[in-house]
Formats: sequence, structure tokens, C-alpha cells
Amino acid sequence: MVAKIGENIAVRRFVRLTAPGALGTYLHGTRIGALVALQGGDEALARDLAMHVAAVNPAYVDAGAVPAEVLDKEREILTEQTKGEKKPPEIVAKMVEGRLRKFLAEITLLGQPFVKDPDTTVEKLLKKSGAKVVEFVRYEVGSGIEKKQDDFVAK
Repeated sequence: MVAKIGENIAVRRFVRLTAPGALGTYLHGTRIGALVALQGGDEALARDLAMHVAAVNPAYVDAGAVPAEVLDKEREILTEQTKGEKKPPEIVAKMVEGRLRKFLAEITLLGQPFVKDPDTTVEKLLKKSGAKVVEFVRYEVGSGIEKKQDDFVAK
């Protein structure tokens, strides 16, 4: 490609996935791509889940994969948000844990509503199919690149 188009091209990132079951791929145009490795299930389910990953961009597979630092930081933010409310400490703690569960459902693949059927979560869909997500990856063109900010006024 370098010789053909005359531009310097370098591979910045890649992942090698192996699946004990089905491996699903999905390309959304030419800008977003996703891979999902399943244990059990079939190719159609894997492709649908890859489409879901491309559309919704979950950060983790399940709540167990979320690092403790992320949970602690979110718990701290939620606690700060509830300080203004005049409620007993045990009620505040329950509110924080409820909001934390909602946060985990938003950032984890298994907790999200399935993109093709919002009434069903991805976890329920997988249980119905007898499958388990081993790993997934999502790439978007340009993500992770630091853009240089020039301040023309200062110059």
C-alpha cells in the first residue's frame, strides 16, 4: 500500500483472538470494526454481538472484569453527588450501590440491553443460547491518537 498510494503506513495496534466456539466479526462502514469470541453459540449470534459491540462500545465483558480502581472512583463520585441530599447514611449507601449497579450495567457488555432487542439484556440472550463471551475487541479509526493542539493566538 505504501508504494501504491505514496503515504507512510504503520500498524499501530492489533489483537489476536482465538475462540473455543464461534468468532464473530462486524465492520460498520470503514471506520469501526469489532470481533467477538464465544464459547458455545453460533456464528450468527457472534456476528450480532460484534454488531452490538461496534454500536454500543462496552468497556468490559462483565462486572468481574472492571478494575477495582474504576469502581472506587465511581463510588467516590456517586457519594459526593449524594452529600447534598438530607438522607440517613444507610439510605445514602443503598442509593450509591444502586447507582453503581446501574453504572456497571452501562459499561459492561453483559449488562447492556441488546441493540437488536432492547427488552433483552446481552446476558439473557447468551443464557438463552447457551453461550459465553470469552473476549471482544472494538477498533475505531483515529481512536487513541493524541491530536496536537496549536494555540495560534499565543503565537
